[in-house]
Amino acid sequence: MSNSFRKSALAMALCLVAAGARAELSICVSLPLTGPASGLGIPIQNEMKLWPESIAGEKLKVVVLDDATDPTKGVENARRCVTEDKADVVIGSAATPVAVAMAAPIAEAQTVQLMMSPAIVPPGKDAWAFRLPQSNLVMAHAVIEHMKKSGVKTVGFLGYSDAYGEGWLQSFQAEAAKIAPDLKLVDVERFARSDTAVTGQVLKLVSANPDAVLVVASGSGAAMPHIALKDRNYKGKIYQTHAAASRDLVRVGGKAVEGGYVVAGPAVVGDLVPASNPSKKLAMDFLALYEKAYGPGSRNQFAAHAFDAELVLEKTVPVALKAGKPGTQAFRTALRDALENIGRTPVSHGVLNYTKEDHWGFTMDTGVMLKVVNGDWQVE
Repeated sequence: MSNSFRKSALAMALCLVAAGARAELSICVSLPLTGPASGLGIPIQNEMKLWPESIAGEKLKVVVLDDATDPTKGVENARRCVTEDKADVVIGSAATPVAVAMAAPIAEAQTVQLMMSPAIVPPGKDAWAFRLPQSNLVMAHAVIEHMKKSGVKTVGFLGYSDAYGEGWLQSFQAEAAKIAPDLKLVDVERFARSDTAVTGQVLKLVSANPDAVLVVASGSGAAMPHIALKDRNYKGKIYQTHAAASRDLVRVGGKAVEGGYVVAGPAVVGDLVPASNPSKKLAMDFLALYEKAYGPGSRNQFAAHAFDAELVLEKTVPVALKAGKPGTQAFRTALRDALENIGRTPVSHGVLNYTKEDHWGFTMDTGVMLKVVNGDWQVE
């Protein structure tokens, strides 16, 4: 074989290797911009509009798709992301059932998925999926500790009949068994995200008369069951999950949600958490950025997840670039490895520390309990 032939063959091989490489970092996003979970997706998209033009010197190409809160559409979006767009990172969905459905095709393509919901997938199936929201277990811990402190002995459950509702129910029961074995779940009621009334479920809960009711719903949709409980003269405590930690709950619920409790990450109340909180500065950075763009009081749990996604990428992309350029499998694999070795990383919603065994990241002391007082948040 002649030297010239060897050189030509080597040059061709190098071209083939580099063919997939790009001069930009491709991020494909699937969010519920319409449908029942649009109140979650729209703030995330709004925050992404504030992202920088580049990360680690790589220009960002961000494509945002609407999954309409529909798992089937989410799967279609996921497949487009990894085939047509050849994304380096897929973000989404904010709707838990959609995020779960998206996980399989993204994992098959060996591409990192940054989930915008606390989606639970079967063991071993989340090798490429990392959650930005706190796990249901972490947030249930904060809720149960508050219930114990408040003397709650019996609880009723009123939640979505989907992956988010069931995930919260399982996590709440598991954590209660560990730290509050005397806490009794006296009634479990479910409803669909698209339901406009929960009269039958509320009548059963009021009849059971628990000390507290845990409502598991999201965005403005979380106000409807809360209002229904108050309309039926329920006198006990009402708790909401982190998917309800937005001003939409207060705006839609009005006086009915006064005195209600909501568990959230510190980003929602960065100005209220103590200076000792490791997320204080970043939460304040998020609040300043988001409320400058969208107005006072526009802060919410969901936009902060997108803020944190940028922080995570800022830390891990430079590491992945040492292994390959965007557009290559070497880069995507190195990005996953960098996430699994990210180490203790403060973000606006707490402190992340992903590992190979733990793609949830947040610790049990992350949740902040809030109370609605005079139409605003008060830290408990």
